[in-house]
Amino acid sequence: MAFPYKKITEEDIAYIRSVTAPERVYTGSAISEDYYHDEMPEYGIYPPDLLVEALNKEEVSAIMAYAYKENIPVVCRGAGTGLAGGATCKYGGIMLSTLKMNKIFPVDQKNVTITAEPGALLADIQAKVSEVGLFYPPDPGEIFSTIGGNVVTNAGGMKAVRYGLTRDFVRCIEAVLPDGSIETFSSNVVKNTTGYDIKDLIIGSEGTLAVVTQVTLKLLPMPVLSSTLVIPFHSLEECADMVPRLLALQAIPTAIEFLEQELIEIVDRQLDRRLPVKIGEAVILVQYDAATRQELDDAIEAASADALEFGAIDCFVADTPATQAQVWGVRKGILEAMKADSVSTEECDIVIPRSNISRYVREAKKICKDLGLRVEPNGHCGDGNIHTQILRDPGMTDEEWKINTEKASRRLYALAKELKGQMSGEHGIGNGRIEYLEEFVGPRMIRLYKAIKLAFDDKLILNPGKIIEFNEDRKKG
Repeated sequence: MAFPYKKITEEDIAYIRSVTAPERVYTGSAISEDYYHDEMPEYGIYPPDLLVEALNKEEVSAIMAYAYKENIPVVCRGAGTGLAGGATCKYGGIMLSTLKMNKIFPVDQKNVTITAEPGALLADIQAKVSEVGLFYPPDPGEIFSTIGGNVVTNAGGMKAVRYGLTRDFVRCIEAVLPDGSIETFSSNVVKNTTGYDIKDLIIGSEGTLAVVTQVTLKLLPMPVLSSTLVIPFHSLEECADMVPRLLALQAIPTAIEFLEQELIEIVDRQLDRRLPVKIGEAVILVQYDAATRQELDDAIEAASADALEFGAIDCFVADTPATQAQVWGVRKGILEAMKADSVSTEECDIVIPRSNISRYVREAKKICKDLGLRVEPNGHCGDGNIHTQILRDPGMTDEEWKINTEKASRRLYALAKELKGQMSGEHGIGNGRIEYLEEFVGPRMIRLYKAIKLAFDDKLILNPGKIIEFNEDRKKG
């Protein structure tokens, strides 16, 4: 390991242009400020010294081999829709954009898979497979994210209750390692116990171990029918306590989400989107997919009857494309609405056992109230992933906001740990949560993380300062 990192020179710029193309290499003011941050600029604004748009794995390999030799940090970036400050050039250097590596290969119907380059948009992959009656389930909410970004963040989303995370659908990965070598991890097989599962280490590694250049994904048959229940309750605790009852029924829900009335009103006020139900203090949204009308009707009837028996105020069935779009449009507009309704936001993306949801929400609200902070818990109660959104109101000073959100975050993570949860359910660690990680997982786990990082990247050039940080990193000033 050599520190500090090398500052990019004109010679370095000339070399990158020679192995790519001059019109795809940008420096200085030619780099758009959009590349300085992801969807959470609160987690740091870091301009790269050089931005290069790669077209293929050979270019990625050449760039990485040179950066490795010259000790230049490299950050790989897709659409920049992350929420943890992960795809930013914290230590300057090269930003490697894979957006132009967006080829989607024909569906392999015999193996029921599809292969794509990392820059392919999730929306385009989903549209491609639907043409042949197939389905790629992971749905992180941002359809304009790239599949490469989805893989390295192990994207989840609302449908994880039934279908799982991105990791559950990745058959194999082709990637470039920090020294420029090109490797393939696993292959298009259903099961594999050949050695360590390196593929699963790369998934969710937030671009700190390798640069994904191609991925093969498992597909499922397209659901024929879908319907959504909107179930209002007198309290959020009742919504949370309803979740295990729903999961105990014969039909497995595709998604279970919860929203408090205050948050519903924020989305209505800021985005002019409203639910078809306006009663109760909180609602749960329950989606079911089915192959037949009878299967769908049985699922809806069983869930409705159980919810009303448990104390639900009503059960509204959104069974047309228009009403379902209306319902899920409110849910998907939460982050945008909260940003519009506040000066800035902070989030704890914790995940806990479903049995502890109501206790977590109740105590999280008390923690934030004690610190004078407005909080809006929401999220995937079907899998225990609670997005605890803290909102900054006008009048709060920068210092008050910084001190109180740090206090709140530490207490919220401690609460999640006490409840046998984990620090992040789907947004990752990135740069935004790195300072809290060791306290949460402990020093022994941090040593394991560092050993894995060094096994892939002994010079620490790939997305440095994300997930974990070596003391040597800080020498770059």
